[in-house]
Amino acid sequence: MEETGPWAQLYGYSRAVAVGPLVVTSACTADVDGRPSLLDDPAAQAKEAFRTALDAMVHAGASVADVVRSRLYVTDPAHADPVGRVHGEFFGVVKPTATVVTVSQLFHPGQLVAVELEAFRAWRDID
Repeated sequence: MEETGPWAQLYGYSRAVAVGPLVVTSACTADVDGRPSLLDDPAAQAKEAFRTALDAMVHAGASVADVVRSRLYVTDPAHADPVGRVHGEFFGVVKPTATVVTVSQLFHPGQLVAVELEAFRAWRDID
């Protein structure tokens, strides 16, 4: 799935890539038109980031049920709990592996959360 944001062409990346049964996303944030949104609300940013990542997954042929790994990047350890709870809302039944990483900052000031997803589709589901 080709990324439409302002950095995709310049940096040469896609929002999601499917190779055989594997589908992976780039880091997704709560940006609107290349600028952070939902400032000062890590849970709201996480919801938007997961929606963006899952939309890319679906576009690439995977579903929420296919997600096997998630990586959550937060800029403050205090954000881990609200972001983790949002992860539970999206994946509580699926229960993929999950890693939370605290980083000093993300690309834009105001970004508090970034998420990456990996999915594994059944071979029979691949066109």
